[in-house]
Amino acid sequence: MAEPISDKQVVAVLRPLVRATGPMVDALRQADPFGLIAGAREEQRASAEPGFKAKLVSALKSVKVPGNEGWGRMDERERTAWWINRVGRFTALITAVPGLGGALADRLPIQDTVGAAAQSLLLCAIAGERGVTETGERVRLLAWVLFDREVDPGLAAGKYTGHDKAAEDEETERLTEDIAASKKKHGRVTLKAVGRALWRIGRSLLAITDELEKRPSGRFYHNAIGMLPIVGMVGNYFGERSGLKRVAKRADIWFIANVSNART
Repeated sequence: MAEPISDKQVVAVLRPLVRATGPMVDALRQADPFGLIAGAREEQRASAEPGFKAKLVSALKSVKVPGNEGWGRMDERERTAWWINRVGRFTALITAVPGLGGALADRLPIQDTVGAAAQSLLLCAIAGERGVTETGERVRLLAWVLFDREVDPGLAAGKYTGHDKAAEDEETERLTEDIAASKKKHGRVTLKAVGRALWRIGRSLLAITDELEKRPSGRFYHNAIGMLPIVGMVGNYFGERSGLKRVAKRADIWFIANVSNART
């Protein structure tokens, strides 16, 4: 029988993961990753009709994506809903892909690892909207929401015997290779780069595979459909979407209990 996974082991895995999601979340928040604003501006420059330009500029200002004026007018709950509903659809789709293999794919930890990585990304994004920026606090958030663990603040902050800061830095850099490469090549983080980074982060979670079964997931009928070849992807997709909603609800409970300025 395998030894139980300790809080120290969980923290050792989550600290570089949290640090790796930071650049991803910041890029998604600030750099128009979906190309909506940049693409529309190209159309604006190509048009010679003043009336069209004015309407387009007005429409651009109302687009609710990170980094635009419309985003600045959204309150905390609206921004949280954006992360869960808009970006969550993308991450849930990536997570659901193994469902094409039906029960065979479910025997492997692929969906749980990528799913946990996607949930971690969204939790860190939500934490940013709540003003929770410290790595240790985000580690505690992830540990509680995903694995139902109450981790000691000092441990989560990396204050424990044997903590290897250099190794943590190296792992963080490895997890963000695709993000860095995308910024260098395209000047922004592409959805493809985010997808690749999620797979990297997911693989890093293999060190605590037994914990991944605890993460919020779909209903029993989602799991039943997920066992079927081909259509399993549909079941897994909606299962991951359902899991993300549960993640958001659990996160609210944690913020209320742990963040003094959390608003209900």
